[in-house]
Amino acid sequence: MALDKTQKAFGVSLLGAFAKFWRWHSPPAKKLTQQEIDHYLGIISKLPLPGDETEKIVARLRPWAEADDGKPVYMLNLIRYFPELHRWPGAPEFEGTPEEANAYYEKSLTSLWLRNASYPMVGGAAQGQNLIKTQPEQEDWSTAQMVRYPSRRTFLKLLSDPSYAPLEPYKFMALEIDLVPVSGGKVIPDFRFLVGGGLLALFLAVGWARAARK
Repeated sequence: MALDKTQKAFGVSLLGAFAKFWRWHSPPAKKLTQQEIDHYLGIISKLPLPGDETEKIVARLRPWAEADDGKPVYMLNLIRYFPELHRWPGAPEFEGTPEEANAYYEKSLTSLWLRNASYPMVGGAAQGQNLIKTQPEQEDWSTAQMVRYPSRRTFLKLLSDPSYAPLEPYKFMALEIDLVPVSGGKVIPDFRFLVGGGLLALFLAVGWARAARK
């Protein structure tokens, strides 16, 4: 079955759009240079956080950045809300609960995530107590979230963005957090999309073949 010029042009435009999306979502792997690391950490070291929290974060970020493999990274956020907002000199004024402060932080962060091809993959409130607890003295988590970043560079770039610094205090006012970087060694897409996409491709292929024989 021959395609007319309009169909061909439409197909090429769709292919071009997908190629742009692919490059946005999965840019070529390129390891961080020492110059980049120093640049980003120099900016991050000025984040307005309480006490020596910024210094501790930078100290943990450096060896992680220097071990960069250029591949995507998945940030596991384990969150425990404070009973009430934690304030310190210079913290922004906010009237609300810790949950509301963190909601404000995440909502404000959405555009910055998307500009950097980053997004939460799964997350939600804990359904009661931890079912397995090897350290009984540790309090239960309030919520958990997994966020995808195209690379470690993207994560550092986001933390270094001028629009990020005013937002970060809202998170630290609201909660305790363990942030665990995880490799993408095993990423399984939602089976509904895999099966649905496969059946759709089969349907289109059969329809194409039947039309070609006529």
